[in-house]
Amino acid sequence: MMIPSAAKKQKKSSLFRPTLGDRVFDICNGVFLVLLCVVTIYPMYYVVAASFSNNIALLTNPGFLPYPRGFNAGAYRLAFSHPLLVSGYQNSLIYLGTALPINLVMTLFCGYFMASKGVLLKKPIIALIMFTMFFSGGMIPIYLNIRNLGLFNSLWSLTLPGAMSVFNCIICKTAIEAVPDSLQESAYIDGANDFVIVFRIIFPLIMPTVAVLLLYYGVAHWNSWFPASLYIEDRTRLPVQNILRAVLIANSDILNAAATENDRIDQFAETIKYAAIVITTVPVLCIYPFLQRYFVKGVMIGAVKG
Repeated sequence: MMIPSAAKKQKKSSLFRPTLGDRVFDICNGVFLVLLCVVTIYPMYYVVAASFSNNIALLTNPGFLPYPRGFNAGAYRLAFSHPLLVSGYQNSLIYLGTALPINLVMTLFCGYFMASKGVLLKKPIIALIMFTMFFSGGMIPIYLNIRNLGLFNSLWSLTLPGAMSVFNCIICKTAIEAVPDSLQESAYIDGANDFVIVFRIIFPLIMPTVAVLLLYYGVAHWNSWFPASLYIEDRTRLPVQNILRAVLIANSDILNAAATENDRIDQFAETIKYAAIVITTVPVLCIYPFLQRYFVKGVMIGAVKG
């Protein structure tokens, strides 16, 4: 005689037994995900393999590239031997180190203001802030302002004009609104001012959102090249993305100075483009996995209201 618990367990297992349709769906879903991974990963693999290939072998064998053709690291040797690439890396790191604290502080202040209650003229000011999200003065007025303010051909021409993003301020505002009002009220009772509340209460509680903001601002600054092409005249002050652009459009003036008798520029005309892409992309790819767990949590804060 079967005991009731065993019968219930057998009945439950029979209810969740996969059918033929479930198996077919799982197989099709697995095949689709594998193909999606291949389509996503192969372009990156192709760039890496092409960067280590021989220039002539790469040009004579277009199409699918399963492995580097005629393994050759001369493109990397030529790229790293040029001082502009090294200085471009240094300039990009300096720009990031200068711009990110400014971006973060300005975004925190704006988000805190937008999330605060009972502020005088809050709605008109927010309307003006939102207006700048959709309309700007234009490229020529901004260029004239930077020249007249004495920021031309300097670090500040790349950091101050984009010191704050309204979209990121909205993300920060949503995260601050999720912080209980009782924490701020108790801090006011203890004599804390707004600066203390922002940096000692709000900032530690919204660290996932702060990580997302740093990722947004950091990637935007790292990939930016157009402002530098407008406001920077000295080549030694150009960020690395402008050097990459010069390589991709085959500007031989940028790289001819690095060429030697053994590594002539025409020997790596094609592979050096892929090498430059790898060199400038690796830092972002290395940093992103460490911020990914904060990325999803930070974006979702405030998205669901209970």
